[in-house]
Amino acid sequence: MRLPVFWLLFSAVAASCFAQGRRGPNTDVHYHLGPDSLPRDGVPKGEIKGPFTLLESKAFPGTQHTYWVYVPAQYDPARPADLMVFNDGQAYMHPDGDLRAQNVMDNLIYRREIPVMIGVFINPGRTPDQPEPTLSSWGDRDTNRPDEYNSLDDRYPRVIVDELLPALHEEYNISRFPDNHGIGGSSSGAIAAFTVAWERPSHFRKVLSMIGTYVNLRGRGGNRYPDLIRESEKKPLRVFLQDGRNDNRGLRGEGVYREDLDWFYQNVRMAKALTARGYDVNYIWGIGRHSQEHPGAVLPEMMRWLWRDHPVSTDHDDAVERAFHAPAQE
Repeated sequence: MRLPVFWLLFSAVAASCFAQGRRGPNTDVHYHLGPDSLPRDGVPKGEIKGPFTLLESKAFPGTQHTYWVYVPAQYDPARPADLMVFNDGQAYMHPDGDLRAQNVMDNLIYRREIPVMIGVFINPGRTPDQPEPTLSSWGDRDTNRPDEYNSLDDRYPRVIVDELLPALHEEYNISRFPDNHGIGGSSSGAIAAFTVAWERPSHFRKVLSMIGTYVNLRGRGGNRYPDLIRESEKKPLRVFLQDGRNDNRGLRGEGVYREDLDWFYQNVRMAKALTARGYDVNYIWGIGRHSQEHPGAVLPEMMRWLWRDHPVSTDHDDAVERAFHAPAQE
């Protein structure tokens, strides 16, 4: 029997709507990079140096770590600079990526909204025969990222504190005060950043966390952090969390739900635990997925908040303070 054209059209539209509802609409389409994430006329550009390599990691034998160093135009070797480290570094510094942290630092340093800081973009460890991560392939397939970033122990903090920091101090005048050191990342890079600060608050006290993997990924127990925060002595950390309501929500085959694999739920648990223990914590919940669109859109806001209390002059005659932060004199 032939169906009327109306019913054929209705069936096609219904099927389309059902498929869209099952997949969910693209909730990331409303997030875009703002002007603080793009190059701006008249803003002096910092220099990205590298790649450099930390060879033969003692924390993860057989692996090496590639990193790049952002040196702002305002860096003066005579004055200690603050420090910001980004995990999954190549994704944060890519000029055409979703994050473009070097542009954010250029713009905010120029307007004195964050202090002069050295930025470091470090990739997860890899063996010499493994490829370097790229913008289109920087997950857990080709490197030591799953072990390094998702383990709740002191091995990755050792990479940052015992292997990376000494190399940086040899080349740059970086502040020795932990309150002047921040570390951040996305997804597994976010929980890795938190682990560095949690294990080594004597070196890092600012954490930037985007779509953080505070879940029981591969049985590594990242979802234990909220309980550890509530049970442990308070540490001098400042934490900014970001996630989206459409992040991975712990749904498995045949409608099975795993609370310990619900990214958004576990991020909210992190915020509640940190708040309950009196931490300096902020958070922003969007409607995005497990992606970088919303993180990229709010990165400038997160950086401003984390570094909001850097020194400021209130002298009304301080013409230097009231001016843009010009490049350092050679």
